[in-house]
Amino acid sequence: MSHTEIDNARAARQAAPAGATVNGLSIGEYLIRRLQDYGIGHVFGIPGDYILQFYSLLDASPLKIVTTTREDCAGFAADAYARVHGMGAVCVTYCVGGLSLCNSVAGAYAEKSPVVVITGSPGLKERYNNPLLHHRVRDFRTQYDVFEKLCIACTELNDPLIAFHEIDRVLHAAARYKRPVYIEIPRDMVGVVPAVPHQFQDTLLTSDPEPLAEAVAEAERWLNTCQKPAIVGGVEIHRFNLQDELLALAEGSGIPITTTMLGKSIIPETHPLFVGLYEGAMGNSEVTEFVEDSDCLLLLGTFMTDINLGIYTANLDPGRCIYATSEQLRIRHHHFHNVLLADFIRELAARRPHPPRRPIPKVQSLATKKFVLAPSEPIRISRLIARLNESLTDETVVIADIGDALFAATELVIRGRTEFLSPAYYTSMGFSIPAALGTQIARPNLRTVVLVGDGAFQMTGNELSSLIRNKFPTIVIVLDNGGYGTERFLHPGSFTFNDVQPWAYHRLPEVYGGGAGYLVHTEGEFDAALRSAWADTKNLSLIQVHLDQADHSTALERLTEKLSKRV
Repeated sequence: MSHTEIDNARAARQAAPAGATVNGLSIGEYLIRRLQDYGIGHVFGIPGDYILQFYSLLDASPLKIVTTTREDCAGFAADAYARVHGMGAVCVTYCVGGLSLCNSVAGAYAEKSPVVVITGSPGLKERYNNPLLHHRVRDFRTQYDVFEKLCIACTELNDPLIAFHEIDRVLHAAARYKRPVYIEIPRDMVGVVPAVPHQFQDTLLTSDPEPLAEAVAEAERWLNTCQKPAIVGGVEIHRFNLQDELLALAEGSGIPITTTMLGKSIIPETHPLFVGLYEGAMGNSEVTEFVEDSDCLLLLGTFMTDINLGIYTANLDPGRCIYATSEQLRIRHHHFHNVLLADFIRELAARRPHPPRRPIPKVQSLATKKFVLAPSEPIRISRLIARLNESLTDETVVIADIGDALFAATELVIRGRTEFLSPAYYTSMGFSIPAALGTQIARPNLRTVVLVGDGAFQMTGNELSSLIRNKFPTIVIVLDNGGYGTERFLHPGSFTFNDVQPWAYHRLPEVYGGGAGYLVHTEGEFDAALRSAWADTKNLSLIQVHLDQADHSTALERLTEKLSKRV
């Protein structure tokens, strides 16, 4: 699917017209129809007896079922699918399936990824006299209560009269807030056809025109009188598909752009207005100084987490900031309510503010450095990243797991309108391999490259099986330093709890029955393996890279310097 097709699909996701009447569908059938209305084409998960009736409906529908090796992997895959496609779905059985999803759904909530969690549960008629049914924990409400803490909206479809309305309400919340939602279906309700026709109501939100106009006017006046404007773009630019709107504002006004770690790749990092990644004192000093010296800083779609703020070393004065997200809009200390982020950016771009053109610092990055291979030298993480950067194109998706896989990868130059995915706020290890599955399902035309440490790989690496089963040419680079490298730097000492059992990772394609494996110790070996992997467009490639335990990126060094004081 092309970028244009993706954008068109996103624009059409609220397909049901206002006032449309629905009848004759069962609760399960209506849910499937509404998932399709939001552009969902695949459902990740593992079947189980409490959800088998719904799985049968899925199997007969246009939606495609993608089974995984574990439920938490299904959650990570659905999360990644949502990040690159707009909304994702995961479907599992009661408690043993649902509770296994908790960590991946928590990450989706924290990082604003709209995942629809669908779970079966015991039938309502089975619950008479409070029997001890299998999978149950404490009481029949336990799983619901847990997900109520992890999702923006929840429902149990236990009343046919309001079931369709509840489905509409919950799915709208996922689209509006870009966070996960929870739908529980007792198994004897899946085939129930409500007796009363359902009338779909339009739930599209609009900005209040008066505060919108006032906010845009105030922002325009300030930009026209400031001297050093800058934009810090965040993850919501991705989630709400506002890349074009952000570029229209920046290019029309000549305002330079930086991004947070979680927002990396919201624009091509080769764009002439791109300054670099802003990470407080943890990041490049020239970028940090450029941002913090601004007298009008537009924080657009940015959530100021501890990682984004360089472990709270950022020096951002609210009195010099325009802070606009999907949840609030603040200009200096003035708050504006009921103003949508998209409307604010579009209207401000249409005004074409004209602040002074600010010189952009020539920040040293991989975009400006020529890589020269030293074939016989032992491979180091910084050199691996520099060589990988040479191969990236505007048709590459990079997925970085937590640890130095992420911190080193922030130096990669992301091109075009592709994606850089990482759980850079929730920081859950084990995200990357199942996320590659979700990304490849959503965007099979793009090449996915995974950077993952050996510790994170051992958590969810079995999902290689699903990538091989689906014949995706994913390139997986395992950074093998014998354990949890980040923790070694955070808390130095001869601690064996940071070590993991050595695996022959490059032999795993043999175990899973497909793909090719490569063992790498030197720069020359990595170059040869990467070339072979890139040329193989039919099979998965796994490159095991042996790294010295003392080797680390400069970003990790800066992070641990700040964070180790708290640890």
